[in-house]
Amino acid sequence: MQKPTWRHFDLPLFLATLCLIAIGALMIYSSYEATLPAEDKPWIENAVYRQILFGGAGLLLYLLLAVLDYRLFVALYRWVYLAALAALVMVLAVGSTSFGARSWLGVGSFGVQLSELAKFLMIITFARVLGGDDEEMESPRHFLLSALMVVPPALLIYRQPDFGTALILVATWGGMVFLSGVRWRHLLMAGGAAAAVAPIVWFQLKDYMRLRVLGFFYPEKPDVMALMQEHNIDAYNVVQALISIGSGGWWGKGFLHGTQSQLYFLRVRHTDFIFSVLAEEFGFVGSVLLLGLFAFVIMRMMRIAGRAPDPAGRLIACGTAAMLFSQAFINLAINVNLLPVTGLPLPLISYGGSSLMSTLMAMGLVQSVAMRQREPQAGLLEGPIPRSQ
Repeated sequence: MQKPTWRHFDLPLFLATLCLIAIGALMIYSSYEATLPAEDKPWIENAVYRQILFGGAGLLLYLLLAVLDYRLFVALYRWVYLAALAALVMVLAVGSTSFGARSWLGVGSFGVQLSELAKFLMIITFARVLGGDDEEMESPRHFLLSALMVVPPALLIYRQPDFGTALILVATWGGMVFLSGVRWRHLLMAGGAAAAVAPIVWFQLKDYMRLRVLGFFYPEKPDVMALMQEHNIDAYNVVQALISIGSGGWWGKGFLHGTQSQLYFLRVRHTDFIFSVLAEEFGFVGSVLLLGLFAFVIMRMMRIAGRAPDPAGRLIACGTAAMLFSQAFINLAINVNLLPVTGLPLPLISYGGSSLMSTLMAMGLVQSVAMRQREPQAGLLEGPIPRSQ
């Protein structure tokens, strides 16, 4: 196997990732720790310190995975897939419940959300299943196999219930399918099948999930509002998030001066709605800079995909980019009331050790692809990604 070459280590990607983690730690302090009354408590209960601890562990795994050859994991994709399923089954069997979802496995004073690990493991699995050459992709076999393989983990995550993470898993699979070179006729066939089963999926959703969607599309209907009140569902967080974003103006109110977070108007402000806190304190300019950092990270990963030495490496980079983009897009859309609330953190920014570590592990595997890249050829992407035909 090709030895890693540190001169190919993508330092701009690594530095941009560090910037996002640092911004996240600052916003967790501003939105949560700075708003709490002064009290003596163990340092391990401090949200900022915990986030930094998880970030440090995640960065160690990042560098370890960069050194290891990603093809070792791809070759073991069957065991990787079984490990993802086993982790999700174990959570349903012996996991602890938090915020109404059995998503956590307790380890001492820490909780591990194994569905986040499953997302990382499934990227490796899909990279192998969808990593065929052009001749193999003429057959629908790889596409159908990947579609069958995404169903069990998505259902297990949904059963927790965690619709948001299940949605990200399916979105990651969809992005990898599109970028793998699957033919358009296969995609159209899948679209028809999805349309056929959509009514079944709708009626299988939990009541509160359907009400969130209905409340989003029909906010003025009295019967919908009555049902939402009956199930203790309201649009309070979204309203406060919009107030936060709108009151930030061009330059924001300044660090630690956001009234919606400092005066407790905005709930879950250090997780799902942390972007609203940033927008209020740093305004439009700070928000655009954050979006620019995310765009830069995703573009660097697509650049690595263009130089990958094989289809599996290309799909690992594309899959990680698709996961990061879809999760960031959905979280930001929820904050500005463009999508119904699903309870997703903003990657690398929101408080949450499991999400932070799994994202860093996936990005470390992308660095493994970068360090084994082929020498660049002439052209913008140095080897364009095959598109669907």
